[in-house]
Amino acid sequence: MATTYLTRTSWGTATNRQKFTQSFWVKRGVIGVQQALLGVESGGNNEARVLFRTDDTFEFYDYQSGYTFRYITNRKFRDCSAWYNIVLRVDTDNGTVANRVRIYINGVQETSFSTATQPSRNLNTFYNSSGNHIVQIGRQSTGNSYFTGSMSHVNFLDGEDRDGSFFGSTDATTGEWEIKTTPSGVNYGTNGYFILKDGNTITDSSANSNNFSLGAGTLTNTKDCPSNVLATFNSLIKATTTFSNGNTTGQTQNSSNYLAGMSTLGMPKNTGIYYCEIKLISESSSGESCIGVASEEAFTLRDAGTLSVAEAPYNWGLRNQGREYYNGSSADNKHGGFAAGNIMGVYFDSTNNKLTFSKNGGWWNGTSSWSGNSPDLSNYFVGTSSGNYQTFFFNCGDAGNTANAKWSANFGNGYFGTTAVSSAGTNTSGQVGIFEYNMPSNSKVLSTKGLNT
Repeated sequence: MATTYLTRTSWGTATNRQKFTQSFWVKRGVIGVQQALLGVESGGNNEARVLFRTDDTFEFYDYQSGYTFRYITNRKFRDCSAWYNIVLRVDTDNGTVANRVRIYINGVQETSFSTATQPSRNLNTFYNSSGNHIVQIGRQSTGNSYFTGSMSHVNFLDGEDRDGSFFGSTDATTGEWEIKTTPSGVNYGTNGYFILKDGNTITDSSANSNNFSLGAGTLTNTKDCPSNVLATFNSLIKATTTFSNGNTTGQTQNSSNYLAGMSTLGMPKNTGIYYCEIKLISESSSGESCIGVASEEAFTLRDAGTLSVAEAPYNWGLRNQGREYYNGSSADNKHGGFAAGNIMGVYFDSTNNKLTFSKNGGWWNGTSSWSGNSPDLSNYFVGTSSGNYQTFFFNCGDAGNTANAKWSANFGNGYFGTTAVSSAGTNTSGQVGIFEYNMPSNSKVLSTKGLNT
């Protein structure tokens, strides 16, 4: 969301202040900074907050001239590759103190807290109190702590006391927590709402018409969702890289830290062919930008922040001057060059250890030209390697100590940053994604569904 947030004025008339349920599905973008999922206030000393703290713990509180309840987890939320289902269950009328506020993460009740200020019996919370309150999703209502990531299926149930299983269930085969896209038997009450159900709609999907407005920024409708997780750039790689747009855009800095982006999801050996599109947005030095794949062994270099396609072991790729790199070696004048504004298609065959590229829809044909209509099976770049590599990751960055490069990846979301593809190509059968150009024959989207096909 970056500096994007949703807002509405709510709760003119008090309803049930003792019982409610709030549910979010969220995918984090960055860690180590305070980010609010929801903020409610009416001015003065009354407010409610749902947020990730700077130490990546989770906090939920109600404040009325003092904390009426406050919970901070011991658990840290640092996975930027997966979706969290967060359910906040409140019933201050409950005779068991520990059951008056309950927090569920992916269906499991959270029980370990560094702070657990419990509400008194029959406490009237700030939620659903009388007066016009500003409800903001994606930042604190005071206008800071923006949430940087993705959000889906936000439910608020006024007067309903529901646990995590109301919004999700465990897949019997994979053991993963899966979304219930439309909870059954739900009663939203007067102030309840259901937004972000279908893509980026902020129209209330309940019967209440409690619609939200876009306060600022841009809402991007992506294919990355709780039922099909797409790869993004991995913000946990320790390099001086600035990430944005839900970790689909990365920019290196003017230093020896070359990595702009490495995919969160890997491509295991012998699982087929994968395709993505990565656009070079800008570069400070011509010819320094690189794109390709890195094997799992490259992760041993990540703490030093020196992971790069260029001139590094365990990496294979292409520099935009036309130079190829392969496991620490290089060869000049193999490919044609590419420049800022070009969309590079990356085709990786994990079964045969083969890699090739396209530029703006034209595939490398074995010369310096980008004129092929599809990947040329006789002119793969890299062919095979001598390493015993098991998993590979899409990778891009720069090759200069004083250079920086900015890239935006489309792993199937249908966007480069906040710009939608101009004319969607054709997918291979059974694949869920939107690309600028046609997916090559038999290729897959790097997503949870793609990995399982």
